[in-house]
Amino acid sequence: MLTELVTLDGARFRMGSTQFYPEEAPAHTVTVEPFAIERHPVTNAQFAAFVADTGYRTVAEIAPDPAAYPGATPADLVPGALVFRPTRGPVDLRDWRQWWEWVPGANWRRPYGPGSTVEPDHPVVQVCYADALAYARWAGRRLPTEAEWEFAARGGASTIYPWGDEAAPGGEQMANIWQGDFPYRHTGRIGTTPVGTYAPNAYGLVDMIGNVWEWTTTRFTGHHQLDGRVDSCCGPAGPDAVPDPAVNQVLKGGSHLCAPEYCHRYRPTARSPQSQDSATTHIGFRCVAGPL
Repeated sequence: MLTELVTLDGARFRMGSTQFYPEEAPAHTVTVEPFAIERHPVTNAQFAAFVADTGYRTVAEIAPDPAAYPGATPADLVPGALVFRPTRGPVDLRDWRQWWEWVPGANWRRPYGPGSTVEPDHPVVQVCYADALAYARWAGRRLPTEAEWEFAARGGASTIYPWGDEAAPGGEQMANIWQGDFPYRHTGRIGTTPVGTYAPNAYGLVDMIGNVWEWTTTRFTGHHQLDGRVDSCCGPAGPDAVPDPAVNQVLKGGSHLCAPEYCHRYRPTARSPQSQDSATTHIGFRCVAGPL
């Protein structure tokens, strides 16, 4: 039931960009060794098989430790997760709290809270970094580094998007991103889509762009860390057993909530910080392994 792996030979490639957000810089040459990557993000059905086999409980299903969140009110120290809620109209896009809500009882089984359900072939969400690591270990795989992920997402291309330099060539939507005015008017379907709804990249990988953000093992810094070397990859990576709210990992790929006026991060070079303990309705993951 594990996702099919696609073997990539690895190569030197140009990682990062100086055209968009400052954290994507500097563009630099990186060598990626051969590896294999899952064709699509881990689905709800696959994550359910993992839970059924192990009895694993996600971080969102466990009450937070008060010691890790000093100053938090008792009402917030209950199992739950962040849920996206569209606003009634235009809002100040500098304040993300206007469209994110902490919902008790929200978790991977009920991503929007009690009463919500999931579709088996959609990517699993409401999984924090530790949850993704746990699944990867069970599967005998691991999470990708940022460099591995970006190399795979490019599909051998050096264009802005894996399919070219236009976001929607000929008006065709190439990935599950926000269509309309964020965060209040969506002209398409809000939420995830079944994996593989959109065309694969040149490596045969689907949903590398849009649908859900994906965890990597790379720690986030405000720009790429070169450490004085030409070929430098990824920065410190740490598969911590316990999620640390003070530590941010790099997310890649953008999601169904990315819009050009707010989050033009549905590109291979784009990156975003996310605390290890975060579980939301737009973050998932996929695994990698050594070459087949």
